[in-house]
Amino acid sequence: MGFLGRLRTLFIKGEQPGLAVDAPDLVVVAECFDDTEAASAALTRSSDFIPPESAVLRHHLSLPATALAEAAALVAQDGYVLREVGADQAGRTVVTAARAQVVTALECARERSRMASMATRLGGDALGWDVLQPR
Repeated sequence: MGFLGRLRTLFIKGEQPGLAVDAPDLVVVAECFDDTEAASAALTRSSDFIPPESAVLRHHLSLPATALAEAAALVAQDGYVLREVGADQAGRTVVTAARAQVVTALECARERSRMASMATRLGGDALGWDVLQPR
């Protein structure tokens, strides 16, 4: 990623450079796997989520195996890391797309919509999202 891309990631996307998406001390502090629940409600429901603290926003997706490389390239443009988790009952690959950032309800809603759109275009589904913070 070039200098301008890095600046965009740091300032526009709110990346927290000191937090790794695979840090061993991360725990799920908020989650939403219901398309009808607002991100603000999911974050408010959590007593463990600390809004100003560094966090990892992680989207759970179910994608055809043939779409994984394209999905990884698409999400990488916005600083996400794609990781395979397993397979679903339909034979698609379950993956997570995660990035460190400042998490807000607006950002969760916007990114959930973007991930759902991408998953649909690639023949898959967006299952939900969660937020992880160090403990």
